[in-house]
Amino acid sequence: MTSRREARRAALFMLFQWDVTGKPLGSTYEGDVDEFARDTAERVAASAPELDRRIDEVTEGWPAERLGALERNVLRVGIYELDRGEVPPEVAIDEAVRLAKRYASDEAGKLVNGILGRIAREAAA
Repeated sequence: MTSRREARRAALFMLFQWDVTGKPLGSTYEGDVDEFARDTAERVAASAPELDRRIDEVTEGWPAERLGALERNVLRVGIYELDRGEVPPEVAIDEAVRLAKRYASDEAGKLVNGILGRIAREAAA
């Protein structure tokens, strides 16, 4: 059984490959994909325009399309998890920050933390 953390990573990689190559979701991913990862990736990809619009609203002058593909997809997954409400907002944000730091940079982690934190605060208001 795959942990949720591993499944998020798999979903992120599938989304990144889909975003960069334009090929069908999961077609270039090598490795096992569990149901949680596949479901997350499919739902995030299906709602990417709406998720990007939400990123655009909080980044003020730095639209989602200008972000790196990795950061953009980490944010998409993070917003999706915040909206689902299956984990506390702090967990969704922490998991997204971990992914950004591990696969991009510490600066990407700070960016993701700031954007998701703002989205979570606005949703709670």
